[in-house]
Amino acid sequence: MKIPGMTSESIQYDIRLLFPVLILVGIGIVMVYSASSAMALKKFGADSYFLKKQALFALAGIVALVVLRHIPYRFFRPLTYLILLSAVLMLVSIKIPGIGYAAGGAERWIKIGGLSFQPSEFARFAMIIYLAYSLSKKQEKIEVMSIGFLPHVAILILLAGLILIQPDFGSVIILCALTWIMLFAGGVKMTHLLSGLIVVIPFAIYFMQTADYRVKRIMSFVDPWKHSSDTGYQVVHSLMAFGSGGVLGSGIGQGYQKLFYLPEPHTDFIFSVIGEELGLLGVLIILGLYSVIIWRGFSISKNSKDLFGAFIALGLTAALGLQVVINMGVTMGLLPPKGLALPFLSYGGTSLLMNMACIGVLMNIGATEAE
Repeated sequence: MKIPGMTSESIQYDIRLLFPVLILVGIGIVMVYSASSAMALKKFGADSYFLKKQALFALAGIVALVVLRHIPYRFFRPLTYLILLSAVLMLVSIKIPGIGYAAGGAERWIKIGGLSFQPSEFARFAMIIYLAYSLSKKQEKIEVMSIGFLPHVAILILLAGLILIQPDFGSVIILCALTWIMLFAGGVKMTHLLSGLIVVIPFAIYFMQTADYRVKRIMSFVDPWKHSSDTGYQVVHSLMAFGSGGVLGSGIGQGYQKLFYLPEPHTDFIFSVIGEELGLLGVLIILGLYSVIIWRGFSISKNSKDLFGAFIALGLTAALGLQVVINMGVTMGLLPPKGLALPFLSYGGTSLLMNMACIGVLMNIGATEAE
């Protein structure tokens, strides 16, 4: 039976985008179980505790992907400011007793009933929609500082400030880099962008020096082995995991560092577990899958005839790429430590749900332009 008005193009899925995502999600479920089973057994009395939750997150993510694949991306245009306002309210609600809650020394989640959500993930999506809408609307005057630069920076400062007080420095870095990339692609004058960097860098340096733990993280980044007993502990054991993995790895479930040596092996440092258990071959496969997704996302952006859709696709793809680069850079000691999930692989409902939803939006943009 054929639904009136629905063509074969409108119901198809971009397999070049869908397959790599589903493969990564599948690998993520397996590796989350492998990385967390010992810890889950000790803390909750069931080695499959995190496995079951990640499988449910993945199912919810697939539903979100399918739904957003069929919602026209232009639907977000009139809702831009409502989406932005929702993100601000979510970030503010973290500080409301009974709604926001803390874990690991940071207040980054809101909890309603039995469901928890990390607003910074939604704020990133809201910023992308806002920038896509604003940049596509202001193209004729984009080089004017008061039109093409200052309003966007004002919104960035608002969102970044609310995220900083959680604190979540990693998410702020991604938000700032993402905004810079989209403004650059949107045609904002390079002199305006560089002047913004010149102003921001001193504040960033000052902010990093105001907290003892941030200074220690920088020091441990410079020489993690010298600080292997405290701030460099995670990075040292992460590097040990990669080093012991060899070419083919020790085998799924056979890793050693996850056994209460490497903190948070199923979340921020799941790539280290992959490196140990799947080896260089597994790491290259993961990199290949991410490369296909990012290539396809940029292709969709490039081929879109609608500026709003092109900017959304660019923003979603850039955000994904930044998360991958920063997470992998941290686990391999190439960037200072910061808590950040690896898309589709790390344990966590908000990250998986939002990233799969974004893939659905990307697919819709690509399919719309193909019709």
